[in-house]
Amino acid sequence: MRIASGRPSHAKRRHNCVCRHQFSALCLLVFLLGVPGWSQETSEERDAYTASKEQSKQQSTEQLNVHWLYGAYVPKEAPLVSLTGHQRGKLFVRQTFTTPGIYIKSTFLALIDQASGTPYEWGGGFEGYARRAASIYGQASIQNVFSTVGNAVLQYEPRYDRCRCVGLGPRTKHALIRNFMTYNQTEKEMRPQFALYGAALGAGMLSSVWKPQGKLWTDGYHGVLIQAGFGMLSNWIGEFAPEIGRKLRRQESQSSSGSP
Repeated sequence: MRIASGRPSHAKRRHNCVCRHQFSALCLLVFLLGVPGWSQETSEERDAYTASKEQSKQQSTEQLNVHWLYGAYVPKEAPLVSLTGHQRGKLFVRQTFTTPGIYIKSTFLALIDQASGTPYEWGGGFEGYARRAASIYGQASIQNVFSTVGNAVLQYEPRYDRCRCVGLGPRTKHALIRNFMTYNQTEKEMRPQFALYGAALGAGMLSSVWKPQGKLWTDGYHGVLIQAGFGMLSNWIGEFAPEIGRKLRRQESQSSSGSP
């Protein structure tokens, strides 16, 4: 009875062992068949993430363009999207420190003041010119600080958007109006440029502190006039800059092809 009862137990154990081997082989087969699919899925997800990251970087670059001549702008083909606080900070750094526009403006205005001898207490020569250039750059930097903070609080648009219209007249009108009006956070509704001209007034008034015989309200009013004049000019140039550039390149290409 003992021998007879041991035989089925041995056969059962052998059957269980075979089943376990078969199950292990089946799991291994499923794993090997699934690995290529998982690898492909991971690769596709990685490619999609890379493409999305590159697209996001490109869109961010389009929103933070700063030209050396006419300042911050949004290309005509790019959507006008409200800036985040981080983007406003990056735009401020570009406009104030890393883009040559503010230095060119300071150099040009310093040359005008140097020629007119304003203020005359700073004298002439290189030393007088350096003082005037530093004063103008300091005033422009302070204006950028005030306008950046003001636009961030009001959620106003600090950049120039090129007109989606056609024709010299409508585009010129858009460029001039945009120097005095801007968009709120909807990027559709227009509001007066409170932050921009408030910053120009405040920076001009503050510059009277280091100017000899500085006059608080006169210097502030002068800062507003400079913003109005340079703002309209820079907006107009920024509006027609692509066409001007293409025309100049075409003329240069024609002159080089026609030369012997």
